[in-house]
Amino acid sequence: MAKDTVTVEELAAKIFAASGGMENVETVNHCMTRVRMTVRDHDQVDQQGLKDIPGVMGVVNDEQLQVIIGPGKVNKVANAMVAQAGVDLGQEIPQTNQSGKDALSAKTAEMKAAQKAKQKQSPIKSLLKDISNIFVPMIPAFVGAGLVAGIASVMTNMITAGRLDGDTWNYYVMILNVLKNGMFTYLAIFTGVNAAQVFKANPTLGGVIGSVILLSGMNPEAPIQNLFTGEALLVNQGGILGVIFAVWLLAKLEAVLHKVIPEAIDIIVTPTLCLLIIGLAEIFLIMPLAGVISDSLVGSINWVLNVGGAFSGFVLGAAFLPMVMFGLHQILTPIHIQMIEATGSTQLLPILAMAGAGQVGAALALWVRLRKDKELTEMIKGALPVGILGIGEPLIYGVTLPLGRPFITACIGGGIGGAVIGALSTIGATAIGPSGMALIPLIANGRWLGYIFGLLAGYAGGFVATYFFGIPKDRLAAVQSLDTTSTTTAPQATPEKTTATPAQATTTTFYAVAKGETKALTESSDPVFRQKMMGDGYFVLPEDGAIYAPVSGTVTTVFPTKHAIGFQTAAGLDVLLHMGVDTVELKGAPFEILVEAGQEVTAATQVAQVDLAQLVQQQKATEMLVMITNMDAVSTVEVVKIGETSAGEAVLHAK
Repeated sequence: MAKDTVTVEELAAKIFAASGGMENVETVNHCMTRVRMTVRDHDQVDQQGLKDIPGVMGVVNDEQLQVIIGPGKVNKVANAMVAQAGVDLGQEIPQTNQSGKDALSAKTAEMKAAQKAKQKQSPIKSLLKDISNIFVPMIPAFVGAGLVAGIASVMTNMITAGRLDGDTWNYYVMILNVLKNGMFTYLAIFTGVNAAQVFKANPTLGGVIGSVILLSGMNPEAPIQNLFTGEALLVNQGGILGVIFAVWLLAKLEAVLHKVIPEAIDIIVTPTLCLLIIGLAEIFLIMPLAGVISDSLVGSINWVLNVGGAFSGFVLGAAFLPMVMFGLHQILTPIHIQMIEATGSTQLLPILAMAGAGQVGAALALWVRLRKDKELTEMIKGALPVGILGIGEPLIYGVTLPLGRPFITACIGGGIGGAVIGALSTIGATAIGPSGMALIPLIANGRWLGYIFGLLAGYAGGFVATYFFGIPKDRLAAVQSLDTTSTTTAPQATPEKTTATPAQATTTTFYAVAKGETKALTESSDPVFRQKMMGDGYFVLPEDGAIYAPVSGTVTTVFPTKHAIGFQTAAGLDVLLHMGVDTVELKGAPFEILVEAGQEVTAATQVAQVDLAQLVQQQKATEMLVMITNMDAVSTVEVVKIGETSAGEAVLHAK
């Protein structure tokens, strides 16, 4: 069937078939570019079959099976898949050939295996990955609701500033707020549902646990008291992170109860106990603890405000985003009101607005450094306009927080912008309103140029801090590998240029990089290399850890994770030496790099020393792979030696 005639339903069915059948797929979800599946047995997945399906742009088979479809179409394919399975997005697809006990046993075994797998990762990486999986499905809604909120914010602030007639425009603002509140008012519920799916709890129970912080049934005249302070609990106290923690506890409790509660009453007893135990813990422990923290912050904030100047601006600008995430920003509202009553404006709000500017700058830096990561750049493109208008959730939860380090550098950028505002000292807002560019109409006494200067400082601070210090090294290395894959996959189509290049007219000799057995690339254990997606070449199974340069040329790149080195020959060929398979996650531990970027090398230059025993212990293939990554510059590749070779022995010619 022609590629352009494959329907969404046919594509969905083909993906199921190549994923081991519908019985092998546990859940189906999607992000902006990929269908994300949790599969029961990865060995049943036909990765090559998936890649061969018309409409599939690529496949990543990690903890999740990810099939790259592309923006605009991926949601249609994912919805068609769950429709064929008779479930909803993220809902477990039942195994019809299993009894209840068999399914429960299989599920228990799977959860144990998943927990063991997670134990091999660092806790921070595991946490960030879970946070990413929780918020990625929400990104389209964040972007849409955020843009609506941004428009409403600008209109609201202009009405407050007297630039628009309230009698005419308030009605339209109300309509826009109704639309955006569907997302942001109930964000805790959506977070609870997604967190439950990530942590393997019941999604509906997760949503209920998320809704607890809304305190929707509380009588305002007789509020629930904070056990530690005796004061009333506040709505959203504990914030989104409190919800995630509570749902994580829910998943742990639910798993235990499923094991000990008899099957006949499990459906009644387990959810009831879960809701009572976790819900009460959330109300009387998690939320009050956040309240204790907020109360202790009041004194600290007042002290910082009294110090004043750039110091106060930096501290408040840098600390505001973490406060928002914990739901502690509400403690600042009385301070804003007091300032407005006393002076006619709040000088605190413009400082806090710089936190969003730091996020914008960080996102721009990520876009520049990781621009070949299509999924990330799609998120950034959607979230940036929203962030500029002062709606920070898409950038926080979809971009910087899941990556970890960029969130910290974004906060530093916010601190720099806050320091500028604090140093100017006379910039205030006449009312409490949204931040970002949307706050400009509320800036008092015509000082909006100073506010814009602070925003630019926040953008610049977030950008510089993230560009130089905030890019995760493992993510950068992985993106560089993906970049190479994408650039060598596209030229498989008929090249537009047919004239010979200098590289095509010159023969380049490639050498065995170690003493051992040289093999054709098609025998690699990794399907990406085996299918020559990154280019043609060969690999060596080494007898020792001394690894030499595959060509004469210049070292162009040493990957931060030390598992790969890039070279360029005098003829213009880009060559990648990839040491081991799936070794990027080892963070460089088995590798000692002996060269640096810009260094000239020959086949006699030892470029690395590899601990082969450690690779074997980590269950990683010891293949030392060599590939030409700009295959459009090559007309012919000739293998001249396969089998036992010595380091430095010629094994391949390319011209």
